[in-house]
Amino acid sequence: MNDQARTDVIRVAMIGTGWAGETALKHFRTLPNVEVVALADTVETRLNTLGHTYGISHLYTDYEELLAQEQDLDAVSIAAPNFMHAPIVLAALRRGVHVLCEKPLARTSEEAATLVEAAREAKRILQVVFNHRERGDVQLLKQYIDEGNLGNIYYAKAYWMRRRGVPGAHSWFVNKELAGGGPLIDLGVHVLDMALFLLNEPSTVSVSASTYSELGRRGLGINTNSIKFGTDNHFNVEDLATAFIRLQNGTTLLLETSWATHSSAQDDYGVVLYGTEGGAEIRVVNYATEDTLRIYTNIIGQPATIQPAVPPSTFHLAVIKEFIRRITSGDWSQYDGSDGLRRARIIDACYASALEGREVLLNVE
Repeated sequence: MNDQARTDVIRVAMIGTGWAGETALKHFRTLPNVEVVALADTVETRLNTLGHTYGISHLYTDYEELLAQEQDLDAVSIAAPNFMHAPIVLAALRRGVHVLCEKPLARTSEEAATLVEAAREAKRILQVVFNHRERGDVQLLKQYIDEGNLGNIYYAKAYWMRRRGVPGAHSWFVNKELAGGGPLIDLGVHVLDMALFLLNEPSTVSVSASTYSELGRRGLGINTNSIKFGTDNHFNVEDLATAFIRLQNGTTLLLETSWATHSSAQDDYGVVLYGTEGGAEIRVVNYATEDTLRIYTNIIGQPATIQPAVPPSTFHLAVIKEFIRRITSGDWSQYDGSDGLRRARIIDACYASALEGREVLLNVE
């Protein structure tokens, strides 16, 4: 659909006011053509605090009431727990507003497919917050790759490893039904997105994966500084996952992610690429944004390592600017959440492979 481009103020509501929700709220408020008009959260104390802090008087403890009452709404930004993504996204799209949703798009690929179809039917934007692809090192490396400097990239590794990173004992994060899984769907989806973005979105042919739950279920590896919603959930997800992913273009991708390991890991993530003309590594320790990128090449026949200056990382702000740009452009048809669905299908295949102890084939798109 090609709707007329918007030049007036875009009215946005926030559903979910935890860390991610407040982060998005702050960035929306920096844009001159955006007004945040309402907030919704089931935690009333947090809702009232944010409303008072940011001068927003339209506060709701029920997102359905928000969608019914805010008649002039253009878009919603969703930062609710994973199990709430599907019902909120569906309700918002049926209400006729654009949607920005935190990752993962949904707990399963079946849920995600329903949301993408709903976005297409509603002719509204559905965008997933893949904010780590907006890192300065990722953006710089993408440009370097697109210029052909690595040649044919034939092998890649993507990882996010923690030693003590279970996000809150007994929180919704550790419940399969509420979260959809453990670190694979929580952290792995970010580095999977980074890798596929850098590799220019090749289709996935097959997945062979294993998952483990050796520490978290014993109460080990808990991040005691993590305060997450929920207190009565039993740990029934993985605490480590690894997957070997075959891509249609012949590239293979090794994916590894954990919340809890007996290892040297702190809060470490990154991507490694091996190409015919060069290699590259992004290595991030404890969310560092500087001195994180290395390029490996030959100069006059000799091995050389390049340490480029990394531009600033914009994370959520870049995602939000792009979301608003898409709304104001009036060209909404290509922004239906399909990238979120592709990642969900790979993660589903990983869980199925681990459960069944075999390689899982995917339909090549």
